[in-house]
Amino acid sequence: MIVARYLEFRTQSGDVKDLTDDVQGALQSTPCQAGVVTIFVPGATGAVTTIEFEDGLVADLGEALQRLVPLEIDYAHNERWQDGNGHSHIRAALLGPSLTVPFSEGKLMLGVWQQIVFLELDNRPRQRKVIVQMMGE
Repeated sequence: MIVARYLEFRTQSGDVKDLTDDVQGALQSTPCQAGVVTIFVPGATGAVTTIEFEDGLVADLGEALQRLVPLEIDYAHNERWQDGNGHSHIRAALLGPSLTVPFSEGKLMLGVWQQIVFLELDNRPRQRKVIVQMMGE
């Protein structure tokens, strides 16, 4: 069985949103008991990953992204489009638009300190729609 659900929310630049309960809720709204769930972000400036969702580590992740892909350098994308979000596209490409998590007995098989998070990497507020697709039985 394959079932899709959608999570919709508004974001601000730099937001990190814990989606774990929302994904688990989407899973529980289906009869699926075992399989995999894919979380996918349509768009080029958002990403999903797992992390221990606590303030210190969320700040550390933001600082690491700034060191890896600085906001302040020149990007050819910015020269062409004048939108100032070249760094957003690169950060999103490095983190990725999707995540797959197995589930069993109707529950996500995440580690104790592991949460599913969405990262808003764009430089402006956005209306986001995240696809949660369950494949299982």
